[in-house]
Amino acid sequence: MTHLITLTETAADKVKEFMASKDHPDLALRIYVSKGGCSGFSYGMALDAAQEDDNVYEFNGIKVVIDPQSAPYLEGIEVDYVNSMMGGGFSITNPNAVSSCGCGHSFRTKDDAGAANSCSH
Repeated sequence: MTHLITLTETAADKVKEFMASKDHPDLALRIYVSKGGCSGFSYGMALDAAQEDDNVYEFNGIKVVIDPQSAPYLEGIEVDYVNSMMGGGFSITNPNAVSSCGCGHSFRTKDDAGAANSCSH
């Protein structure tokens, strides 16, 4: 099975922790893109139920869902979880992004600049 994305083992383990704390093992990790952010598009992640038209993947027992509108912007991404001196968080490496904001949560692609907003940090 070819995956649209990659979820590292470290990221999958962190998602499992979140799911266990919410006591909803039937939920999936939804990864999506919305217009806005400093560079035009923003990444989003949430625990959610899969919808009929979602792309569904599984990594180390974690179900990951991506809606059809977000899929073209997320093709080939790698989602990881990293710890640093400033704390931990999810990190997305996106081969489609030609530029991104310093925060790493906002990006634009070669073909679509999205709708950039001013930085709020």
